[in-house]
Parts: sequence; structure tokens; C-alpha cells
Amino acid sequence: VQLQAYGGGLVQAGGSLRLSCAASGRTFNPSSMGWFRQAPGKEREFVAAISWSGGITLHADSLKGRFTISRDVAMNMVYLQMNGLRLEDTAVYYCAADFSRILSRDRRTYDYWGQGTLVTVSS
Repeated sequence: VQLQAYGGGLVQAGGSLRLSCAASGRTFNPSSMGWFRQAPGKEREFVAAISWSGGITLHADSLKGRFTISRDVAMNMVYLQMNGLRLEDTAVYYCAADFSRILSRDRRTYDYWGQGTLVTVSS
């Protein structure tokens, strides 16, 4: 399984970005897909997850209302719509696939990771 995240970039505070994650490799049927982020000097933190078959979503409490995860099963794609971006959202964003658990917040349960895409929010 290979995951490739893209769509990051430089955006002004208050702006929006949509991240994408493309999956390829073996027949792709994870339990869940997730987005995590890691800011400089900080641990990687959970952003959102979505169950692959049912599309049930889970978002970090602090990001509810601003970030939305979605997926396209036919295209093996996962998205993260980010609105109202703030300076503190600056981070490298990673997508990940979990083949055993549904909607896990724990990065240790995820089996495959993309390379990350950098989001920089400026004032």
C-alpha cells in the first residue's frame, strides 16, 4: 500500500485548503483512513478519521466545525477540507491507513503512512 498526500501550501489566516490523499497498491480496503498533523517541535496529533465502508467520521474536538474529512471509495481517495485556517494549524499533514481498527485516534494503530504535505498559515 502506498499513500500520497498532497494539496498543502501557503495560505493566509482565515483561508481554506483541501488536502488529498491517494492510495495505491494492493486491493485497498482499510478499516479506516485518518489524517494527522505534526507541528515543529510537537508530537504528531490526530486530526480526523473516516471509516472506509460506512463513511462514519471522527474529528478532533478542537477542530470540529473547521476541518472535514471525506473519502471517495471508488477512487481510493481521502480528503481533508480545512476552513478558517489559523496560524496554529501550520504543520505537516499526514494521511494514514488503518487495517484493523475503526476510527482510531491513536497513531500507533495505523499501518501505512503517506509522506506528508506541508501546510503553512501566514498572518
